[in-house]
Amino acid sequence: MHRYRWAACAAVAAVAALTGCETMKSADGASALLAAGGTAAKAMSLSDGDVVAMSDQSCAAMDQKNQIAPAGSKYTQRLNQLVRQMPTTVNGKPAVYKVYVTQDVNAWAMANGCIRVYSGLMDLMTDDEVRGVLGHEIGHVALGHSKSRMQTAYAASAARALAASAGGVVGQLSQSQAGDLAEKFVNAQFSQAQESAADNYSFDLLTERKLERKGLVTAFEKLAQLSGGASGGSSILSSHPPSSERAAAMRKRLDAATAKK
Repeated sequence: MHRYRWAACAAVAAVAALTGCETMKSADGASALLAAGGTAAKAMSLSDGDVVAMSDQSCAAMDQKNQIAPAGSKYTQRLNQLVRQMPTTVNGKPAVYKVYVTQDVNAWAMANGCIRVYSGLMDLMTDDEVRGVLGHEIGHVALGHSKSRMQTAYAASAARALAASAGGVVGQLSQSQAGDLAEKFVNAQFSQAQESAADNYSFDLLTERKLERKGLVTAFEKLAQLSGGASGGSSILSSHPPSSERAAAMRKRLDAATAKK
């Protein structure tokens, strides 16, 4: 009970942050906060199946909005090669890797196995660095972070108009609702603890598959250099803790692992 209450309070704060604080300052601020609390509680009750269904629709909306690199493009061919040794499933769902053709530097993954990397990130990074980033994004799904992120996005998006009934989401999202939910999901930030846990997941994944881990260090170093001029609403460039600290943490793990050999 206490854990649920804490999660609901955290979700209320997230809803307020994503929807803005002006409503909270009005004479009806208390009512707005109560409404946010109800929405947050409803979002926290979403099942794994609800989250996967929302991810299906959100990913489809993002795919429709963005230019997907065709099968014969250099980006798709490169991605197909570098993920050959990466997971083919994520939490029991087939991993579907695709590239968005855009100068933005970003990548993300959803609970339904939808994994997207932007061509701007691929232009910036080596294959080992891209694998490190993908491992990190997969980690967010495997560790349950993407579920909580979708719950928060749902609570703050137009999709919340579809009230949960008997533990399930009623009806299909409209195109605009799915698009709004997807935008909220992609631009939401993970907590410091979640980012660090996903970094370590990627490190362990690369270790298990005997892949180069140094790319995870240098990827964050490159992101640290870019973070001052982040564009396109990229959440990967506005991480907490900062990318420089995450690079240092991964270098420390790498040095320790090398010293044991």
